[in-house]
Amino acid sequence: QEQLVESGGGSVQAGGSLELSCTASARTAFMGWFRQAPGKEREGVAAIFTGRGNKFYADSVEGRFTISEDNAKNTMYLQMNSLTPEDTAMYYCAAALEFGGVWREATSYNYWGQGTQVTVSS
Repeated sequence: QEQLVESGGGSVQAGGSLELSCTASARTAFMGWFRQAPGKEREGVAAIFTGRGNKFYADSVEGRFTISEDNAKNTMYLQMNSLTPEDTAMYYCAAALEFGGVWREATSYNYWGQGTQVTVSS
C-alpha cells in the first residue's frame, strides 16, 4: 500500500511563498497536487511524470507555482510564490502507479496524502 506524507503548509501573507513536499513510500509513475477550499470542489493544481520531468499546471497557478521532484527520494515539491488569499485551501498530494487519465482529474490517481493546510491572509 503506497503511502504519501505531506509537509510544508502554513500561514503566510499575500505575496509570500511556501514550499510543500510529498514523500511516497515507493516509486510512482505520476504525482500531482490538488487543493480544496471550503465549499469548493477539489481542483488539480500541478502534476509531474516522475522521472521524466513533464509538468502540468492549472491556469490559475501557472507562472507562480513550480512542481519538481527528487526521484532518488521519491519526493515531490510544490514551490508556491506570489500567494494570494484565493490560494487558501487544503492541499493534497496524489500519486498514480500507472497513468492513463487526465492529470487534473482526481479519479486518475490511486493514492492520496492526508492534506496540508495553506492559509494566505490579505
